[in-house]
Amino acid sequence: MNKYLLFFTFLLSFSITINAGEPSIWSVNSRADVLRGDAKGVSIGDNGEISLAPKLTEVFKTDQSYVWASAIDASGNVYLGTGSDGKIFKVDASGNGKLFYDSAELNVAAIAIGKSGEIYAGTSPDGKVYRIDASGNASVYFEPKEKYIWSLAVLNDGSLAIGTGENGKIYKVKSANAMPETSLLFDTSENHIISLAADKNGNLFAGTDSGGLVLRFGADNKAFALLDSPLREIHDLAVGADGSVYVLALSETIAAAKTETTTTTTTSNTVTVETNPAETPTKSRYDLTNAKTIVYRILPDGSTNVLWNSPTVIGFSIYAHQTGNGVLVGTSDKGRIYNITNDGRETLVLQSGEGQISTIKSNGKNLFATSSNQGKLFRFGAESNAEGIYESAVLDAKATADWGRIWWRSSGNVTIQTRSGNTEKPNETWSDWSAAFSDQKGAQITSPKARFIQWRAVLKGASTVNEASVSYLPANIAPEILSIQILPTNVGLAENPAMQIDPNIENSGIDLSVFGLQNPQIPPRRIYQRGARSLLWTAEDRNGDKLLYDLYYRQTNEAEFKLLAENLRVNFYTIDGSTLADGRYIFKIAVKDSLSNPTTKMLSGERLSEPFDIDNSAPIVTQNGTTQINGDRVKISLNASETASYLTRAEYSINGGTWQTVFADDGISDGTKESYTLDLTIPTKGDNSVAFRVFDANGNIGIIGIAVRK
Repeated sequence: MNKYLLFFTFLLSFSITINAGEPSIWSVNSRADVLRGDAKGVSIGDNGEISLAPKLTEVFKTDQSYVWASAIDASGNVYLGTGSDGKIFKVDASGNGKLFYDSAELNVAAIAIGKSGEIYAGTSPDGKVYRIDASGNASVYFEPKEKYIWSLAVLNDGSLAIGTGENGKIYKVKSANAMPETSLLFDTSENHIISLAADKNGNLFAGTDSGGLVLRFGADNKAFALLDSPLREIHDLAVGADGSVYVLALSETIAAAKTETTTTTTTSNTVTVETNPAETPTKSRYDLTNAKTIVYRILPDGSTNVLWNSPTVIGFSIYAHQTGNGVLVGTSDKGRIYNITNDGRETLVLQSGEGQISTIKSNGKNLFATSSNQGKLFRFGAESNAEGIYESAVLDAKATADWGRIWWRSSGNVTIQTRSGNTEKPNETWSDWSAAFSDQKGAQITSPKARFIQWRAVLKGASTVNEASVSYLPANIAPEILSIQILPTNVGLAENPAMQIDPNIENSGIDLSVFGLQNPQIPPRRIYQRGARSLLWTAEDRNGDKLLYDLYYRQTNEAEFKLLAENLRVNFYTIDGSTLADGRYIFKIAVKDSLSNPTTKMLSGERLSEPFDIDNSAPIVTQNGTTQINGDRVKISLNASETASYLTRAEYSINGGTWQTVFADDGISDGTKESYTLDLTIPTKGDNSVAFRVFDANGNIGIIGIAVRK
């Protein structure tokens, strides 16, 4: 297996800012990119290099949905515990399989081989432990009156440890004079004892749900907690050659999948293919935030290391290398098996294409993996495939594209092919795979124009692939004005200073984010500007083109638009309202992508604003009749009128004092004509003055002064 764990140097990737008139480059040149594809007979190294995988051979098909447990005896026979019919199959060293035992329960969740070669099988629900001889004759060995038997482990003295649920108990059963002797080893506060493992020193290790604990029982049978994981279920345990215990912890319980295999509602999140790929870590492996799966290593001295965690991949099984350097982890990520070394390096060893890898075991010569959906037994080892295929993820060009060249880095016998189509997932409507290209310096892609494209590499012999790149030119898509906002009168817009960026960077075409920069469109600041009418608009260009805007206007009773401004690079404009006659207007904003496209391919779009008013005329205020004075009381009647909009409020002031609100005679200022009555107290003798003003909807003010002599 060491040949699949080599380090390779790898190129750094960078992004390119692309406009419609320039070719786009799609490069698959990072491990995260490579893992998004399908590895059919190939491995993916910890740096993303693709090479031929160990040969995976289907040995036996159970015709059952799930294989929950497996064990290998000294003769090389493999025993498979299945659901949802509760059957056990025996596959001999030659690969010949047959039904070994058919239990009365739904699931065989655990299998162990006794010291004398007898088979122990734990079933659920209505949990029982069966003892089965070499001929397939079974008897109930232990019935704890517990609902589930999750796990079994044979200890050094030949006794059988049994993990149960829903009450989370561990039993120890030993045969004496053909009569089993049973003792309750430990009654935990946990719900389930999901996993058990024993080491050569006589220690028993137990993994729980829902507290995520790993417990150790020594010669004194006393429980000691080695690990308290933040994830809820310790799904599997494996003891390494040096006595280290490898732990597979999960964020969600998989017990439900074993208890309700006759329905689909409780298993949908655990027995279907996980489509999200493993990703190159961007944080410490000790940062367990959002982790769905964690692999721990508990060293013989009790210290604990986190080897690996994933926010996307769900693990189902773990196997400890007898070399001592790490584990294999079987997952529901396309039925993949990953290799995790003790220093945290991750390699995709192989991809089975099954729903999940339920167990991984070894007979000393070969490794055996079982799958679910459907339940199968596979064998793999040191022998590599003679040929393997890697299929990339699908590129969405966002529009029908002309394909350019494809080029790649590889060694050995590698050929590349492409296919294209207009559906998100490749199907029968896609083109056939193209003729094979063998010159890694590049070849013109012959697949038809389409929105989506995919490439595949065919590897033979000692060959590798490091990266591949595709150039393409998406069809230009017309830009759009998505919305137009007209601000209230007297609100002007002023441009904020833009971020200063090295012009050499801007001209290079490289994405600003590569340099730790961003170039967002900075919103303008709002200022008071007498008579101003301002527009803000949003635009979109699916090609990411640079845009120019032209601004037009007309009155609603006119047929033709008149140009107000052209070739604007910002998405706002302020008009001096005093330059336009009073009336009702409509704006038109036209957008074009001429900065990023030749004239023959330039496209444009436009949008009309909602109608709005230009009103520069002040309301007219007149006094209705004469001022009436009666002692300190003064009564003044006034009329106000507005031609372009409507009146909104009125105020008065006595002798330059504070402005006071006055309401229209009908109770509200909202018409083009309103009457107002001022009924005031003015105690001051002699000459006094009363100021009265009204406002229209556009902020224009009409004012009158009235002299009052007492």
